[in-house]
Amino acid sequence: MGTLTLLFHEILYRPLLNALVFLYNIIPGHDLGIAIIALTLIIRFILYPLSKKAIVSQKAVSLLQPKIKEIQRKFKDNKEAQTKAVMEFYKKNKINPFGGCLPLLIQLPIFIALYRVFINGLTPESLEALYPFIQNPGSINATFLGLIDLARKGYIPLAILAGAFQFIQGKMMQLKSPKKVKGDMGSMMGQQMIYFMPILTVYIAMVVPAALALYWVVITLFAIFQQWLILKNQK
Repeated sequence: MGTLTLLFHEILYRPLLNALVFLYNIIPGHDLGIAIIALTLIIRFILYPLSKKAIVSQKAVSLLQPKIKEIQRKFKDNKEAQTKAVMEFYKKNKINPFGGCLPLLIQLPIFIALYRVFINGLTPESLEALYPFIQNPGSINATFLGLIDLARKGYIPLAILAGAFQFIQGKMMQLKSPKKVKGDMGSMMGQQMIYFMPILTVYIAMVVPAALALYWVVITLFAIFQQWLILKNQK
């Protein structure tokens, strides 16, 4: 096992596996779906400070796009001066234009680690990676509320829900009041992403185990509530 693989296994995969099994053990009825929801909420609360900064930064950049476009037009013949002026504008307004990327960069390895947890099927062999203080249940029932097989791929209702919530989340961050500039490629691409990302989400949710689709539904729903809460009180 390579160094990076070992680090990934010990820092992400194994802790997430142990946390999920721990929650599965203590939840009445030993419902894997409820354990996934609980783990998702714990992850979101841990990442809340980073997510809050990202949401505020994304919205600020969106609202200030007209001013940024003015600067770009002013220095359109001097790219170096344009970049410097834009960065000074960000600094003056205390905005990190890359602030929205960090939570995504953190969430992606978590998603991959959970994919490994679920793709292994939580088999007796995979449960050998449990810490000594975590009770080994022997086997795990991969159903949610006795109705949904979370080990199954291509569960359409969860995939559609994941895509729908992704669309709502994107719409919430869309610029509302300032007038769009005709021919603005940035605005056009942003508009296209609002529709492209939900389609991509549905596709991914269709090809991974339903457990991951459930995780994506919960994490996006939490993000929608978080955005509403933060932006409601944000000037």
